[in-house]
Amino acid sequence: MHIDWSALARVAAVSLGVTVVVVVVFTLGVLGLSRAADRRRTGPATALARAQAGLCFLACAVVVGYGIYLIVPRLH
Repeated sequence: MHIDWSALARVAAVSLGVTVVVVVVFTLGVLGLSRAADRRRTGPATALARAQAGLCFLACAVVVGYGIYLIVPRLH
């Protein structure tokens, strides 16, 4: 049995990188929701914060959906 260590290291590095990016984007979404829920803010700032949260959560959902697409062979 032969293990391609360089390929394994690349997969591990990409997995770690994507995980960090998804966690940061999700955190920005939570930050947007908390800013939108702040009662002192009104007007365009609240709408912008909700839009930020929605885009961040949508990006996370797309990444998770793509991961499921890659794992499930029937979807190919």
